[in-house]
Amino acid sequence: MLQFQGSDTYIASEELMRSVNIAIALQKPLLIKGEPGTGKTMLAESIAENLKMGLTIWNIKSTTKAQDGLYVYDTVQRLYDSQFGTAGVEDIGKYIRLGKLGEAFQKTEKSILLIDEIDKADLEFPNDLLWELDKMEFYIPETGKTIKAQERPIVIITSNAEKELPDAFLRRCIFHYIAFPTPEMMEQIVRAHYPNLEQKLIDKALEAFYNLREIPGMSKKPGTSELLDWLQALVIGGVDPDKLKKSLPFVGVLLKKTEDLQLVGL
Repeated sequence: MLQFQGSDTYIASEELMRSVNIAIALQKPLLIKGEPGTGKTMLAESIAENLKMGLTIWNIKSTTKAQDGLYVYDTVQRLYDSQFGTAGVEDIGKYIRLGKLGEAFQKTEKSILLIDEIDKADLEFPNDLLWELDKMEFYIPETGKTIKAQERPIVIITSNAEKELPDAFLRRCIFHYIAFPTPEMMEQIVRAHYPNLEQKLIDKALEAFYNLREIPGMSKKPGTSELLDWLQALVIGGVDPDKLKKSLPFVGVLLKKTEDLQLVGL
C-alpha cells in the first residue's frame, strides 16, 4: 500500500500524513484548507516526490470553468484550417485539447493531480466536477469518446477558505486543515531548507517573525515562504541577529501591504 511519509524539504505532521494516506487508501480527493503560507501547494509536490510520481497542476482562477479542466474544442482553428484547405479537417479529434484533468486521466502510471485554490472559482465550479472526480471519466460529445483514467490519480485540492464549498462536494472529500506551524515545527522547516544556518539567527528571527504575526489588525500576515525568504535576505545582508530585537531589516520581504507596514510603524 502507498504510504506518504513526508520528504526532506517538507515537514508534515503525523495527522497530515495520516490524512494523506487515508485519502489514498479510500481513493477520495484530499481537501486541504489553511491560511496562505502553510504549505498547501507544496504538499502535493512533496507527495509526488516521496511516492516518486508525476504531478499535474491545475491552477484555478476566478474565470476558470470546470470544462477547462476536461477539454477544449478548438473550433476557431478548425474553421481556419477549413478555409485554407488543410488536410484532415474532418477529423474533429485533431481539434480536441485536453485540460489538466484530461491530462491526468491519460497518464499510464499512477500520478498526483493538484487542483490548486479551488475557492477562487465560482460557487458552481466544485459541483460541476462531482461526476468526473467520482467516476474518473468524462464524455466528449464532439467525438463520441469517453476519456477514462487509466490509473486513478491521487487528487489533492487546496483552498484558502475564501468562500464555503458546496456540501455535496465536501461529502466526497477527505478534509484536513493545516494549522500555521508552531515555532518548534517552523524551526524544523527552516532547518530542512537551510541546514547550515546559525542557531542564534534562527532563534532571533523566529522570535521577531511570530511577534510580527501577533500584531492585531494585520491584513496579510507573513507566512512560511516569506520567513524563508527573509532569512536568506538576512544572511545575504550580513545582519547581526541581536539587531532583530529593535528593528526589522528588509521588512518588505515579510510584509507586502502598505497598511501593514504602517501598522508596525515602518
